[in-house]
Amino acid sequence: MSIQQTTLGTTSAFTVSSLGLGCMGMSEFYGTPDEAAATRTIHHALDLGVTFLDTADMYGPFTNEQLVGRAIASSAAGRDAVQLATKFGNERLPDGTMLGVNGRPEYVRAACDASLQRLGVDVIDLYYQHRVDFAVPIEETVGAMSELVTAGKVRHLGLSEASSASIRRAHAVHPITALQTEYSLFTRDLEEDVWPVLAELGIGLVPYSPLGRGLLTGAISAPSDLPDGDSRTSGYFPRFQGEALEANLALVARVRAIADRLGCTPGQLALAWVLSRSGVDGVGVAPIPGTKRVAYLEENVGAAGITLTPDLVTELETAVPRGSAVGDRYGDMSTIDS
Repeated sequence: MSIQQTTLGTTSAFTVSSLGLGCMGMSEFYGTPDEAAATRTIHHALDLGVTFLDTADMYGPFTNEQLVGRAIASSAAGRDAVQLATKFGNERLPDGTMLGVNGRPEYVRAACDASLQRLGVDVIDLYYQHRVDFAVPIEETVGAMSELVTAGKVRHLGLSEASSASIRRAHAVHPITALQTEYSLFTRDLEEDVWPVLAELGIGLVPYSPLGRGLLTGAISAPSDLPDGDSRTSGYFPRFQGEALEANLALVARVRAIADRLGCTPGQLALAWVLSRSGVDGVGVAPIPGTKRVAYLEENVGAAGITLTPDLVTELETAVPRGSAVGDRYGDMSTIDS
């Protein structure tokens, strides 16, 4: 399967593989880490043309950037073939303690230098503010981020989970290349308010959890299907709990019925829907499904070969209407800018 390329943003355009790889789960949150398996997955992704890699300093914490950096350095493709994105702003201690969101300019500069060192690179291709700091004007945070561009430490700037108002304010300081936020058949909130702003300002979209944190793959039917230590079994992810899970699995069954008819997996169909959104209203879209296993990576890559007709798009959006998923995205939504 040949992975095409997508351009994120217009004023500060950044060309990436149309399908990326989210690396978070390789180090934390989704079961026991296995660096050897994760490294094989990253290498195989690069071989398949999935060259847009996403990490963050908080993942691990800190160890995911190190893992990604080592994998890039040991790959046959090499650094120049990779579009490397990382994030700052969710401040943690080495023991994992969460200190909160930090968007202070001095922290921006220190966080970038630390990420460059852990990744073992001279420049970060796309640097995101992971969460908006409500205590610091976003103009100050993005002003400090723009200094990193001037210094040659960062090429493009992004925001994550930012509201339309925050996006406008940030973009007025320095061109924003991409917004990273949750987006899938299960999570389409941004279409009403944020998407039009992305189209107007020429900003790309990088959807994380495009498979509903695995629910849309059809591989999860109960919490017991998840490995020990998986954070999705906790109350922090309400969509995986009790009656909410049952209701959401009923939606997945509808996706599966369509996928069976087409001869693909539910996950491939759900991911193909996200991919089909690229170019709508001129917004470039590059989803970053996360996995630490080669088999799931290959399944995700197969989604790039599925062409959805307008009728199929309508059928999917009717099967899983906007807002039909039950439960909040997070048990604590207080850090989400809205």
